[in-house]
Amino acid sequence: MTPSILQRRLVDVSERLKRLRAELGVTEEQLAFLNDEAEDTRLRSLIAETPLADVEARDARRHADALARHRDALARQIAELRREQDALLDRMAAELPTPCAPPPPRPPAPPPPPGGWPKKRG
Repeated sequence: MTPSILQRRLVDVSERLKRLRAELGVTEEQLAFLNDEAEDTRLRSLIAETPLADVEARDARRHADALARHRDALARQIAELRREQDALLDRMAAELPTPCAPPPPRPPAPPPPPGGWPKKRG
């Protein structure tokens, strides 16, 4: 696979991850609200002891449970995209050229001639 295709796929996966993470954040806030609402409705149904209150409590719980399943599906999609992103990054790293070996060390400088190095004229 060419590097440009890998880069495009990586950008696509990254954008999808960003969108799903934002959606997950919103879903978690909504779920917290629905769970509170379902608990309040359940308590009201216990106090009211009417069939209608029981139906409302069950409906509220079903909505919260459905949103929890949606949140779990989002979390699974995010995990899957992260694995795909890791695989793409590994593949890109494997296709990078290997760095050149460092040059050999320089030999030591020769000792100065007897009487020292000649002076520069200038």
